[in-house]
Amino acid sequence: MMLGRHLFTNASRRTPGRLQALAGCTPLSIRSRSTLSSLWMPTGGRSASKDEDGHGKLVRAGFVRQSQSGIFHLLPLGQRVQDKLEKLIDKHMKSIGASRLSLSTITTEELWQRSGRLETSASELFRLTDRRDAALMLSPTHEEEITTLVASSLKSYKDLPLRLYQISRKYRDEKRPRHGLLRSREFLMKDLYSFDTSTKSAIETYHAVSTAYAGIFSELKLPILVAEASSGDMGGDHSHEYHLAHPIGEDIVAQCSHCDYTANDEVATTRPLHKSEVTGTFTPEQVRVWRGVASDHQTLVNVWYPKVEGVEPETGPSLHAVRKVLPGLDTSIADPLKLWRKVLAIAKTGAEETAVINIVDSRLARSFENIRSQLPLLPDGEKVDVAQVVVTEDAEGKFLNLLPLKAGDACPKCDEGTLRVHKALELGHTFHLGTRYSEPLKAQVTLPSSPGKPVPVQMGCYGIGISRIIGAVAEHLVDERGLNWPRAIAPYEVAVIPSSGATDDVLEFFDALNGSPGIPGGLDAILDDRKESFGWKMRDADTIGYPILVVLGKEWKQQGMCEVQCRRLSVKDKVPVDQVQDVVRKLLDQL
Repeated sequence: MMLGRHLFTNASRRTPGRLQALAGCTPLSIRSRSTLSSLWMPTGGRSASKDEDGHGKLVRAGFVRQSQSGIFHLLPLGQRVQDKLEKLIDKHMKSIGASRLSLSTITTEELWQRSGRLETSASELFRLTDRRDAALMLSPTHEEEITTLVASSLKSYKDLPLRLYQISRKYRDEKRPRHGLLRSREFLMKDLYSFDTSTKSAIETYHAVSTAYAGIFSELKLPILVAEASSGDMGGDHSHEYHLAHPIGEDIVAQCSHCDYTANDEVATTRPLHKSEVTGTFTPEQVRVWRGVASDHQTLVNVWYPKVEGVEPETGPSLHAVRKVLPGLDTSIADPLKLWRKVLAIAKTGAEETAVINIVDSRLARSFENIRSQLPLLPDGEKVDVAQVVVTEDAEGKFLNLLPLKAGDACPKCDEGTLRVHKALELGHTFHLGTRYSEPLKAQVTLPSSPGKPVPVQMGCYGIGISRIIGAVAEHLVDERGLNWPRAIAPYEVAVIPSSGATDDVLEFFDALNGSPGIPGGLDAILDDRKESFGWKMRDADTIGYPILVVLGKEWKQQGMCEVQCRRLSVKDKVPVDQVQDVVRKLLDQL
């Protein structure tokens, strides 16, 4: 079609001036149109399941397909969402002076041995060997590789601060992949690594990245909870998680009803126990035990706490409170009882000394010695003579509250608030690492304050789960009709759906609505020109979740009136042709 010759000719006879006004003064260039007939979209042929979740709709709408357990293919619509999310992240990473690179997916076990992470992470690693029997891995994260790279290139403290990021595939051999993209074995992640000369400078970087993250989630229109968090195996002493509250989430976040206190359940605390709360008596039937081990794997740990109605045994105690007494608690052991049995078997031979630490909730303190003989101090009825220690207060002499966090607990930060407890999806995590990796991997510089004596650089790492955000947005904004994308990452902002075929008039309207290539503010629209019924196309559009629909029905042909729909804003208006662009843009600005 020769757009220069035929633009608006037929439609203008029926709706004088309307399409010309819609197009503006700039002539349209010849270009390929975005049409659904030219895009591979394997939709249809799949019925919605009962209580279909966001992932089910991602599959049915043609965004993803499962390859195998925990591994997914992205189809063209899904790739467009991912591309837009990457572009959004690139913009905010550029705003803080970060340079993008791409590290190899393959790393070596030797590097992870040097950092001390190989054994603690072994169960989730995809490990392989090459033809020379070198021990390799598919990277689950890249702290070791980036630190080694920077260490080999760093010449002077003047090269710092340095901020490097990548968007790449990561691999973790999840024991139970579930919820589609939310917990998979192969996933896309943005990870940023920072290198600074001092702790002060590293914390300044931390705050800069936090601001960038706030910008990213603001553009996604996601109500993110920024929670204090544990650094875990990553190391370091400053950590926050970025959560989206959702019933499908596997994380727990506590949020004060009055102040800004927000923390995940690994570090969340409640207001300290009052003396009046530790005066009761307990029977053995009112007591629960959780078993763990210390980092030396020779010290066994019993945690004793009261049974609470409505709290299931698998919830366990507050491990954050336990760590206050025993900082060396090792929570990475999948089956502590297995290790207990091994340690006790060795203890029976007298080959090694073993100790058991009984950490007791202060409410049980008065009763513990009286009922101790009736409690299973060792599992499976074991009879082994081992040294036992009882701890009922923390190092500062304060009462121990080992109960798991629950809604309604008093806020530890203010006197007025109580804690709300949310299930949540973790979408990002930030860590100040300190010298956790720079020290063992020799990323060092010589500072003017210490000439001749290299010091390890201060590091930080900052992750955002790109695959997980796609899955989380799908779950967060799904309704009974389908997906409902925010503008920032919608596969297309606008879908134009004619009630009849893609006639010349329809094509002219679509070209005019889109505007000229390269003109700022042009709409990201797609035309549904497929040879399907109008009703089928409308249902398919709802399932896919375009932010805006522009429907061309009888009134468009007869009166030059389009129907503009926005499901999220509950908009369904008749709009004159020459006002469609303005109306659509105003709606998009709210999305």
